[in-house]
Amino acid sequence: MAKKSKRGSGPRPGSNRAERVAARKIRQATSLAAPVRPFRGLKSECDLVAMRSFIASATAQVPFAKGFDAAHEADLVTILPGAVPADVRRRKAAVMGEKGAVAGDSDGMVTQGLVALQTNPEPSDLVGSLTAALTWAAAAKEGDKYTGEPAEFSLGQIIDPDADLEIVVYENFDWWFADDNAARNELAEMLERANDSIMPTARLFPSSGVGAPWWVNAGDRAHLRWVRPEDEDDLMNALARVHAAGHLTLGEGSKFAGSFRTHGLIVPVFDVDPEAHHEEWHAAVETLDGHLAEALADTSDLTATQRGSRAGITGRQVTLR
Repeated sequence: MAKKSKRGSGPRPGSNRAERVAARKIRQATSLAAPVRPFRGLKSECDLVAMRSFIASATAQVPFAKGFDAAHEADLVTILPGAVPADVRRRKAAVMGEKGAVAGDSDGMVTQGLVALQTNPEPSDLVGSLTAALTWAAAAKEGDKYTGEPAEFSLGQIIDPDADLEIVVYENFDWWFADDNAARNELAEMLERANDSIMPTARLFPSSGVGAPWWVNAGDRAHLRWVRPEDEDDLMNALARVHAAGHLTLGEGSKFAGSFRTHGLIVPVFDVDPEAHHEEWHAAVETLDGHLAEALADTSDLTATQRGSRAGITGRQVTLR
């Protein structure tokens, strides 16, 4: 009888090779498993999720954490030309509105790093990719090429965890090129296509400061997407209580459309009248915010009616990657 081959039986337990194989499997699993809430711990978590998930054209200057050594400013942006992760440029100090109006050098120019939240391809390690891009963009010079070298920082060591993001929303992508008219003309066709894809978008600000409600007008219909920071189970119970009480609405001209899950957060969505200006929904947002706060404070068991509401809400939920 032929001797049984040991090939394919794997490394012997306790061997160095076994340890190396086990370590490699752990690294592979870690790289494939995206963090449940990649922006957890940052006050700006909900707005970062919105910029990454559904806002088309926007920028926000990075509020650097104390102790992070940045050579110049850096802006988080929704997307860059070619969907690349990062870029750096020189621009006139007064370009890009008041958020970009800084003193500049003797020529009236500033160096500006740009870090995209929407890229192609999607990074397997979002946090690692973003920290690498932020670290590079805060130190790179014009003409440098981003290579994706890993950074030895956490997001909370780069972005001030207690700071809000001051997001500037644009009606087009002209900010891509700042004062570089040559590049603008060269990529005019791409710019036109990108501009045509933009839908009017605006942030609403409830007095509680909880979450990030974003209004988006898709033309024939409009939506209010409210990125919420609560843990999923707590929020779903609260939505069920509010729904069962008949308050899961923004009033006349609106209806609760469902919710989606993205980056570990739940985003309730309301269809709203596209003819109404986004500021007309402030009062309704305040009212709903009050109902949600009251429901979140209630830790009692759900009633049968509330459980039915939760089942219906859960059944219409989708997950975005």
